[in-house]
Amino acid sequence: MKDTYRTITKPSEEVLFKDKNSKFFGYAFPVTSEDEVKEHLETIKKQHHTARHWCYAYQIGTSENNILFRANDDGEPNNSAGMPIYGQIQSFEITNTLIIVVRYFGGVKLGVGGLINAYKTTAQLALENSKIVTKTINTQYLITFDYKNMNKVMRVVKEKNLNVINQKLELDCQLTISVRQKEAKSIFDIIKNIYEVSIKEL
Repeated sequence: MKDTYRTITKPSEEVLFKDKNSKFFGYAFPVTSEDEVKEHLETIKKQHHTARHWCYAYQIGTSENNILFRANDDGEPNNSAGMPIYGQIQSFEITNTLIIVVRYFGGVKLGVGGLINAYKTTAQLALENSKIVTKTINTQYLITFDYKNMNKVMRVVKEKNLNVINQKLELDCQLTISVRQKEAKSIFDIIKNIYEVSIKEL
């Protein structure tokens, strides 16, 4: 079971591609929701408010059954902008990424072939300008236990080198841990078998 994915860590530098007086500005952003996509689009549209087209594509999701993607031509001929941009997201094998390409029309039509090449190349340049990293797909668990069982739980956390992302240690103690997907079931079983300790997936 694949439990890693590739994504970008921060917005790319602006890139520029020119063809027959048309200018194409490209940007790549890390995103995890459609709301973030809208925010970046609004920002870029304000920044380039005199442009003719703001074409984009994004993919969100880390496992095959929760992938969400969209490609938008924004007034360019069908599939001449959004899909070539999305093709680069696929080509670089990344996810949780938005690419926006802004076009300033230069007075000379490029034809569908020219547009496909321009949008594809600009998207490629934006991704080449981005830092791509591999991340693990994690499952989060909430562990609940009495203070007296603290040592038992902390021993497992230490032995298995678990990533504790939140803890509330009072009379009733709670730990939120993040575990790589392929190790998740075995960790769940170990903790579930500790007497007087409960664990549930978040």
